[in-house]
Amino acid sequence: MSVQKFVRPSRRTLLQAGGALAAAAAMPRLAFADDQPPIGTWPAGSQGDAITIGITVPRTGTYAAQGEDELKGYQLAVDHLNGGHELMRAISPKTKKGVLGKEVKYVVADSAAKPNQAVQEQGKFISDNKVVLMTGSTSSAVAVALNHFAQREHVLYVTGISGSNDTTGKDCVRYGFRQNFYGQTAAAALGPVLIKVFGKNRKAAYMTPDYTYGHTVTKAMNDYLTSHGGWTMVTNQVSPLGAPDYSNYVTNIGNSDAEFLINVNWGHDAVLSTQQAKQFGLLNKMKLIIPYQIPFLAKELGADTTQGVYAATDFWWTLEDRYPLAKLFVDTFQAKYGYRPEWGAENAYMSFALWADGVERAGTFYPPAVIKALEAGHHNDSVVGDVYFRAADHQLVRPVIIVRGKAPKDMKNPEDFWEVLEVVPGAGLMQAPDAFGCKLGDYT
Repeated sequence: MSVQKFVRPSRRTLLQAGGALAAAAAMPRLAFADDQPPIGTWPAGSQGDAITIGITVPRTGTYAAQGEDELKGYQLAVDHLNGGHELMRAISPKTKKGVLGKEVKYVVADSAAKPNQAVQEQGKFISDNKVVLMTGSTSSAVAVALNHFAQREHVLYVTGISGSNDTTGKDCVRYGFRQNFYGQTAAAALGPVLIKVFGKNRKAAYMTPDYTYGHTVTKAMNDYLTSHGGWTMVTNQVSPLGAPDYSNYVTNIGNSDAEFLINVNWGHDAVLSTQQAKQFGLLNKMKLIIPYQIPFLAKELGADTTQGVYAATDFWWTLEDRYPLAKLFVDTFQAKYGYRPEWGAENAYMSFALWADGVERAGTFYPPAVIKALEAGHHNDSVVGDVYFRAADHQLVRPVIIVRGKAPKDMKNPEDFWEVLEVVPGAGLMQAPDAFGCKLGDYT
């Protein structure tokens, strides 16, 4: 039996050991996720060499064109995640190839912009594919439904497109995050421009789709213009999603004394309602305003209709002149799909990139750990500059882009529909985190 001589540790060794223990104690408990009980699709969904994301976007119906653009943004993001593309690494610096070294796969279904259909499809993805992330909405009604479904199932959800204040307001959840701008920020960014250009005490008619997006965007715009500029809503024409005809609504507006037509409709509804407003002569006597710009609207209406129109948007491709990452995004998207991306594609790409960054910083797919990483207020570079999530409501703090439609003679190429007037910083546009009734709920 040998006897080992006791050696008193040096002061330096003790300090090093103490520092290591302190660092370990300071690390978030959820970083050690392996000993946590199963939750949602974890750990089953992240075992093996690949993980799967469930995507539901409208591929049919009034929002189909926007849904397809959104899907292309998701697909490009998956390509860039798996390939370790420099754009993805600029947004998510810890990303190499895949997410935590795992290949990213995806499954897709058509939501048709119907909440029940989107929830049913995502339920199948959870059961059959053990998806670790859900995404896709172009209707805020879908986003709200998937928010609550995500919280119930304990599977993370990032919105696709959702403009309703409610998504990160009264319908916010711990398991849901939103990257894009929304009614409140659109109104707070565009309102001052309208008052400056057109003055106070003007009269406006609104066209509003009859669901959470339409009602909250209209309310935000009217509240801002009324309280800051003394504008008056002379009529609000509310129509169902996918209305086949807008002649009655347009006639009612034509019979009012409105000076401005503020069209909140979206997708093909926005195209059809604006076309009929023009056919009925409304655009000859009142100014068209688009508070929440619709991807492909200018292309479908034509620049002769959108010239001089003021709008708020999430992204426009000429931002490539201001932001290096925007140029990289536009170039890679155009090379793959043959056109410059609309903001739905940008929003989809950024949603995946920011989620991946949260997972990489958490060091695990364990949902509560990923949520806490995203809530940490970490700043990321993006195609519109510096962005970060607010912990209190899971809304991304990001700028809103103000644009004005170009006349056909001023367009430098067939896709040069909008002139960027201003990039408005996001923080000053946002309501207090609890102003719209957000209560996130539990992690587990």
